[in-house]
Amino acid sequence: MGVAYWWRLILVLVSGILFFLQPCVSSLQQGGNDYSFMKNARTAAKVSYYDYIVIGGGTAGCPLAATLSQNYSVLLLERGGSPYGNPNVTQAVAFGAALSDLSPTSPAQRFISEDGVINSRGRVLGGGSCINAGFYSRASTQYVREAGWEGKAVNDSYEWVEKVVAFQPVMGPWQSAVRDGLIQSDVVPYNGFTYDHINGTKVGGTIFDPHGLRHTAADLLRYANPSQITVLLHATVHKILFTNPSKATVARGVIFRDSRGLKHKAYLKNGAKNEIIVSAGALGSPQLLMLSGIGPQAHLKAHNITVVLDQPSVGEGMSDNPMNAVFIPSPIPVEVSLLHVVGITSFGSFVEAASGENFAGGSPKDYGMFSPKIGQLSKLPPKERTPEALAKAIELMESLDSVAFQGGFIFEKIMGPISTGHLELRNRNPNDNPAVTFNYFQHPRDLERCVRGISTIEKVIDSKAFRPFRYQNMPVEMLLNLTAKAPVNLLPRHANTSMSLEQYCRDTVMTIWHYHGGSQVGKVVDRDYKVLGVQRLRVIDGSTFLTSPGTNPQATVMMLGRYMGVKMLGERLAG
Repeated sequence: MGVAYWWRLILVLVSGILFFLQPCVSSLQQGGNDYSFMKNARTAAKVSYYDYIVIGGGTAGCPLAATLSQNYSVLLLERGGSPYGNPNVTQAVAFGAALSDLSPTSPAQRFISEDGVINSRGRVLGGGSCINAGFYSRASTQYVREAGWEGKAVNDSYEWVEKVVAFQPVMGPWQSAVRDGLIQSDVVPYNGFTYDHINGTKVGGTIFDPHGLRHTAADLLRYANPSQITVLLHATVHKILFTNPSKATVARGVIFRDSRGLKHKAYLKNGAKNEIIVSAGALGSPQLLMLSGIGPQAHLKAHNITVVLDQPSVGEGMSDNPMNAVFIPSPIPVEVSLLHVVGITSFGSFVEAASGENFAGGSPKDYGMFSPKIGQLSKLPPKERTPEALAKAIELMESLDSVAFQGGFIFEKIMGPISTGHLELRNRNPNDNPAVTFNYFQHPRDLERCVRGISTIEKVIDSKAFRPFRYQNMPVEMLLNLTAKAPVNLLPRHANTSMSLEQYCRDTVMTIWHYHGGSQVGKVVDRDYKVLGVQRLRVIDGSTFLTSPGTNPQATVMMLGRYMGVKMLGERLAG
């Protein structure tokens, strides 16, 4: 047999392999699955009927809908588009690109709290898991107990999620130095790699796989029964519909509009156990309840909304875990990394880190998750919350020498928090952001935790392990002033920022996108997440949380969607 024969054989084998790989490559566009049930809302019928209607295809809504579809027909309504095929979502090296995209079709929708801190919310199938920094860590066992969840079912639900979206990160030298610096700063014991929330230092999980590809809550739809689920994209719910029998208010359907603005109605099928579940997030869920007539009576009437149920607690208890960071220029190159390590302190502060020149995936002159391009400007006074102010900060950042971007940030966020605010409607358009106030550091305990967290960061910077990654002629006080004067914050600076850590916390506060509340358990919903005073309506997402779970909430929000889906199916099948 000659060379020609072997070449023909190789070509046949390669052709066969490519033939079998072709559907696999195609399916990767849908998270590794054929999502034939995912459609544009323009194709929806004017009227349709389902056993369950889930509003919001985000971090909780996707696992919830996938679970319920195992036994019943489910309609999942998502106001955004698909994450698949969008490199700004799927690739780790592009982190920040989605957050800096201010177009109407962006997977992230920017908002500014009344406190002046610029923030973002998800507007894409998969929700916040499509635009966050990827850290995956469970809630503490104490949090699970206080929530009234059943421990084994919680663990099973976490594992169900983790089989699809969670990975062990690859540790580079800079992240390893932060890890060892935390241990040398007495944030102990060292717990190795674990998803569990345990006091001490650990390497946590990530939703970025070893190839740098993001796996989101949308990937959990691979568990769905394709014959029982319909996912509609670009479907904005404007109102929940109710019947008003003499004894109780009962949810019966929704009105949603497609991208052309055409109206559609979806109703629950007959059956007392069929339900509507709102999973639109900490801003979207209380906003939709209000738009549907459930909320503070006076506020609803001020917007000419018919009151279905006077519920003063809707929109209350809004919180955002404040984040404060220190930038450390490095004399040597560092790896590009997001969040891999966390120090879980005994006093309620969590210390994490991100590093690398160009860790925003765009211009090499960019501070990544601390960049003004994604709105990290910190507590702007209202008169300065302008596109011009952002442009000025970006211009300043891009004028810096490249060496200014070689390094990384070590930051802390506080647990809780204790400080709370509220949410109100600006208008009756569900596509517009509501007005939200978080009242950062209003409670002195929150400020105390921030100060102790910054003090821990100082110890890490001064540790032996971290010494190769800092200039020895730059003391910590200089680094604090450097960070306070950086373009990540446009507030007027106090001359002695480094002398007052309290003022440093107030001046440099940013978000880590862990806001929650507005439809809280015990106030708006019961422990089964049923809306108080209304039948056949639940809220299942981060808006129900009293405090943020663990160091980073996404693992628990995904778990909750699965957990409640299993619980609802079990209760229904049992009786």
